[in-house]
Amino acid sequence: MKTAQTWHLDMGDMQILPGARHRPPLKRPIWIIVLVSMVSLFLVCAYVYPPQSSAACYVSSSGCKVLTHWLPPAPAKDYTDGEIASQIVVREILNAAYVPSKNAKIAFMFLSPGSLPFEKLWEKFFHGHEGRFSVYVHASKDKPVHVSRYFVNREIHSRQVVWGKISMVDAERRLLANALKDPENQHFVLLSDSCVPLHNFDYVYNYLMYTNISFVDCFYDPGPHGNGRYSEHMLPEVEKKDFRKGAQWFSMKRQHAVIVVADSTYYYKFRQFCKPGLEGKNCIADEHYLPTFLHLADPLGIANWSVTHVDWSERKWHPKSYRAQDITYELLKNITSIDLSVHVTSDEKREVQIQPCLWNGIQRPCYLFARKFYPETIDNLLQLFSNYTTI
Repeated sequence: MKTAQTWHLDMGDMQILPGARHRPPLKRPIWIIVLVSMVSLFLVCAYVYPPQSSAACYVSSSGCKVLTHWLPPAPAKDYTDGEIASQIVVREILNAAYVPSKNAKIAFMFLSPGSLPFEKLWEKFFHGHEGRFSVYVHASKDKPVHVSRYFVNREIHSRQVVWGKISMVDAERRLLANALKDPENQHFVLLSDSCVPLHNFDYVYNYLMYTNISFVDCFYDPGPHGNGRYSEHMLPEVEKKDFRKGAQWFSMKRQHAVIVVADSTYYYKFRQFCKPGLEGKNCIADEHYLPTFLHLADPLGIANWSVTHVDWSERKWHPKSYRAQDITYELLKNITSIDLSVHVTSDEKREVQIQPCLWNGIQRPCYLFARKFYPETIDNLLQLFSNYTTI
C-alpha cells in the first residue's frame, strides 16, 4: 500500500526537460495537467465517499483507506421458507416481554441409561430448597431404582439413546419439552448419570437465575473433528462458516429452551446429514446441533462455554474418568477455582482458544458441575461435599 509520503512529488528530485526554444516558457506539457487533474479528482472522491471495508484502497494523510462503497454489494442470502419461518419464531420468542415467575425454579434434567448412582449426593444438594427446583429423568435402557425421594416418579417417557446419533438430541429435546410444561421452570440444566455438583444449591441457583444468558458450549474448530464433519448437504440453511462444536451438557434459559423444542428446520438438517460414517465422516449430532443452532439464532445470548467441567487432557474419545482414589479436597477445589474456558482445535495447529468466564461482565469460576465420576466415588464425595462446596 502507498502512503501519502509515497505519492508526494519531491520536485527537487525530478528533472523536467525543457521544451523547444521557440515555445512560450509558461506552458507545461498537457500530460502533466491531465495527471494532476486525475489525482485531484481521485482524492476529492475518496474524501466524499468514505471507506466501508478493506477491499480497495485510497490515499490519505493517515495511509491507506478503502473504497468498497464503489464496489457492488455482496449478494444477499436467499432464505428458504423454513429458514424464514424459523427466524420469525425465534425473533418473536426472544423479543417477547419476559415476566419472571415469582416461584422461579431450575429444572435438573438427568440423561441416564438407568439408575443414578449419585442420588444421595444430589439429595444432599437439594435438601432444604424444595419449591426452587424440579427433577426429570430420561432413562433410556433400564427403569431406575431410586434411593432419594426427590427422584421418585420423576421419569419421563423415554426412548433408547445411541451415543453419537440423533437419538441423543431427541432425548435432550424430550427432556426440555417435559420440563417446559411447568411454567415456573425458568432455567434448564442437562446432566448425566456421572455428574456431581461442585457448589451448594444457593450458589448454583443465583449463578443461573441472575444472568440473562445460556451456558452452551460453542466454538469454531476448523479441524477434522470440527468443521471436517460438516456436510454440504446442510446447505442452504447451515453454511460451513457457521458450523460449531461444543459439549452437550448445557444450562439454558427458558426462551432458548422454547426455540430448541420448536425448531424443525435446522434439526431436520442435522437428523439427515450429521451421522457417524456418513460420507466417510463421523459427525456427532449432540456435539454440533445445539452449538450451531444457537450460534445462528442468538449468538450473543450464549456464553460459549458449559458450566459442567470435563477433563479432556488425555486426548481420547472419552474424557478422563475419576476413581475413588482420585477424589480429594484439592482436586475438587481446583476444579471449582477454574475461571478460564479453554478449547483446543483438532487440526495440526492445535490452536488453544482461551476466554475468561464472564458472569454479568465479571470474571467468575466457570463450573457448577463436573463429570465423569465412577459410582465408587460416592462415599468420598458425600464426605467432602460440605467442605468443597463452601464459598
